[in-house]
Amino acid sequence: MSASLRPATGDRSAAAQQRPELAAPQEGDGPLEGEVGGLRSVGVAHGWVHLVFVFPRPDPSTTKPDAPRWPFDMDASWAIRRIGLDARVVRAVCRALMGVAFVAFLLAALATVGILVPVGWWAGLVLAGSVASIVLLATCHSTPLLLGLAIDVALIVLVVAGAWRPIA
Repeated sequence: MSASLRPATGDRSAAAQQRPELAAPQEGDGPLEGEVGGLRSVGVAHGWVHLVFVFPRPDPSTTKPDAPRWPFDMDASWAIRRIGLDARVVRAVCRALMGVAFVAFLLAALATVGILVPVGWWAGLVLAGSVASIVLLATCHSTPLLLGLAIDVALIVLVVAGAWRPIA
């Protein structure tokens, strides 16, 4: 790891040096040290992908006959087809979940660098975005969306295990 990313011992307060549990999270506090840009990019990209749910399903007459089914179709939700819930209600709930996931991941990315959002909010924002995403992806289940579920689970494990935290 480069010296510019590792905090110097002198950067921590005297109280934190005597009692490390009082120290704010530092860049080198975990096995993923120095991965700020990569984690921020994954979070922002994952948040943006949720916005695809607002786009309508492509017109079948303009797609190839062997094209895969559009995975972001809220009207294909099992909650509508199998349970019989009102499609307007399911779409409204899915749009709300989509918004929560997008905003939470965007704010979490900003928290990694302390812009507009306190660094201490990072873990809560990642958890909120991941939970909203899991509920959304489960409600609008499609096999290609399993990658999104895997990303959400990985982010939750990252937060809960404390494997990485942004610099305070």
